[in-house]
Amino acid sequence: MKKKIHAYELGKTGEAIALRYLGKKNYRLLEKGFRFLRGEIDLIAKDGPALVFIEVKTREKSLFGQPEESVTPAKRKQIRRIAQGYLLKNRIEDVECRFDVITITRDIEGRCLIQHIENAF
Repeated sequence: MKKKIHAYELGKTGEAIALRYLGKKNYRLLEKGFRFLRGEIDLIAKDGPALVFIEVKTREKSLFGQPEESVTPAKRKQIRRIAQGYLLKNRIEDVECRFDVITITRDIEGRCLIQHIENAF
């Protein structure tokens, strides 16, 4: 049986998996762990002309619901606010923006199932 890992470590592992996945899809990473006010956006990338704000959710099993279910309306509002901060800080205007969620679920053998939800909210 696979050893259980700490939530922080699991999250960082999930982000690394998401980065490899996005690299294969030719996304260009702009920021990782962008902090603004009291929150953070996991990944900010370019997908062609679109600026994509990406929330990564990683779970060991789906015993506590699906990972995307934890992106609540309050979390979405917070991510939108942080995205506005990113645009202001970097003086970015007139760009197509999108909010994606990438979920990674690890099974008991440690295999990962990746789901990419484009335009999640």
